[in-house]
Amino acid sequence: MRMMMKARMDTQMSNQVTKGGVMPDSVKSAIERLKPEAAYFTPEGGRSMILVFDMQDSSELPSIADPFFQEMGAEVTFEPVMNLDELQRGLAALK
Repeated sequence: MRMMMKARMDTQMSNQVTKGGVMPDSVKSAIERLKPEAAYFTPEGGRSMILVFDMQDSSELPSIADPFFQEMGAEVTFEPVMNLDELQRGLAALK
């Protein structure tokens, strides 16, 4: 299932990770592990990252979110999302 994950990092913890030079490695690790189709970085609510990726099973949630909790004190949310083709298939099924 296509998921959108938002990770809003705690400012103090992410400052320490950034100053310590670990932030690039943490982001790179997440990108390599999740292989997102899209990755966005924004100052919304502080340092934030939005990834859109394919999640095979909900049991993946802890292993995906925990590094963000531990390393950056992040608030992490997940939402199922669709692209246009998927939306059109879903709407066609309503007929």
